[in-house]
Amino acid sequence: MSDTTLTEREATMARDSERARRTPFTMLEGPGSPNGSSEPERPRIDLAGPWKHDISAALVLVLIAVPLCLGIALASGAPLAAGLIAGVIGAIVVGALSGSELMVSGPAAGLSAIVLVGTASVGSFEALLVAVMIGGALQLVLGALRAGIVGYYFPTSVIRGMIAAIGVILVLKQIPHALGYDAVPEGDEAFVQSNTETTLSSLWSTLEQIQPGALLISAITLILILLAERSRSTRLRVFPAAMLVVVAGVAINAMLASFAPELALGPSHLVQLPLVTGETWRDLFSRPDWSAIASPAVWKLGVTLALVTSLETLLSLEATDKLDPYKRQSDANRELFAQGAGNLLSGFAGGLPISGVVVRSAANIDSGARTRRSTMLHGVLLAVAVVSAPVVLNRIPLAAIAAVLIYTGIRLVSPALVRNTWRQGRAQFIPFLVTALAIVFTDLLVGIAIGLGVGLFFILAEQLRQPALRLVSPPGAVLTRYALPEQATFLNRANIERTLAALQPGSRVEIDGRSTVRFDPDVLELLLQFRETARLRSIDYRLVGIPDTYVTPAHRPAAAS
Repeated sequence: MSDTTLTEREATMARDSERARRTPFTMLEGPGSPNGSSEPERPRIDLAGPWKHDISAALVLVLIAVPLCLGIALASGAPLAAGLIAGVIGAIVVGALSGSELMVSGPAAGLSAIVLVGTASVGSFEALLVAVMIGGALQLVLGALRAGIVGYYFPTSVIRGMIAAIGVILVLKQIPHALGYDAVPEGDEAFVQSNTETTLSSLWSTLEQIQPGALLISAITLILILLAERSRSTRLRVFPAAMLVVVAGVAINAMLASFAPELALGPSHLVQLPLVTGETWRDLFSRPDWSAIASPAVWKLGVTLALVTSLETLLSLEATDKLDPYKRQSDANRELFAQGAGNLLSGFAGGLPISGVVVRSAANIDSGARTRRSTMLHGVLLAVAVVSAPVVLNRIPLAAIAAVLIYTGIRLVSPALVRNTWRQGRAQFIPFLVTALAIVFTDLLVGIAIGLGVGLFFILAEQLRQPALRLVSPPGAVLTRYALPEQATFLNRANIERTLAALQPGSRVEIDGRSTVRFDPDVLELLLQFRETARLRSIDYRLVGIPDTYVTPAHRPAAAS
């Protein structure tokens, strides 16, 4: 192969890589996408290429994962090491077994309240670890039963609303850290925070306690990441932009400490990774209290953890698949099995419960990851960093990490996502908006439930608008013929009843059910009982291909033949 051909191939691969890296979040657009088609243009997958994309994404994930894992452990009332253990196991074990190439698993902010309350209910963190293992075993069963199909029943509008909400939460939660107000640990995503403030009141408190050094670091690093992301220089592409700006944040704080000590950030505004020595590393691992396995409270908590972590994982899996620039479809049942294995091991090793997480998954995609190698490698690097480089990591300003997460949040709630959902009509936009607002002001699961309820309302409203009886006779025909849908369910009952009630006395009507494969008893009862009404109104009423009997409830008289 000639040098010219190699150069052209490398140039093509570089263009594909750049397009994939820059557009993971705009892939949600669908109709109205830049290429004008109903399906977004999909970049080609170069999985056999160099590891540089996955390695660079793994480095970014480590920088983000350290404060998030520590913060979630702190919010959960658990040992700090429990969050790091869950982060490592979620990355390596779940990453290896996962049904997704790009989703990152680990301790989730949405589980912190359950862990905090659950620990109190079972009496100790060691007893909670038994519940985590029970939950993991149940997830293995759910995977074997193919319960992952539940994930396919979440409407796209609700999933998009969840993605937008997480983007908004990221921005709102990271603004205080960017300005130096670190009263709440990283990873606290609840509207009512652990310090009794809300997300909005925390912003007001931030204005009263701005740290000039944090503001300087976050402003400079945010500008740097914007410039790096938009630069066409290949020299700036050697390392991921997020990693470069975090290094810049460390350098700026070091310069402030030397030349303007009053502006330099102290330890409370930096990553606070516990120092591990040769004598203390074994103390990181809490052991399950096996005597608690006979406690009904532990089993109840285990079932709760299995259901909640499974649901959060399936939601995160759907969101990650939508963010994936290559539009790969993940195996939800395999994912449940992977999460079950991860939670079994995490509980045994003294870690927090594990689930799929959108924030780290979005950062993984935004950093250019191609395969699961980035997730697994970041787990290895996280374990190495905890043991060998805590002093180095403890110099990272939270303001610099906040700049990275703010940028990721803005990308998640991009105007293109909102604009294209709006174009799809109110039946898509209203559930999207309600889901987003509900998650921001409550939590993930409550917001999803509210969004599903609103989405169901629009589905039912659409069923009422669409005629269940399709007119198949030509205009002016003496005999008016209607065809039933393939599935005649209770959702069609109101529409059919309205159509039959509108029939004029003396008319001739035939209802054809030969193409219908399923008759709900509600619909069948309505069609058969209308015979008597039709006779009284002098309507020539005929049924074709429709069963002549239905099961009558015991407390009602049988239908007349």
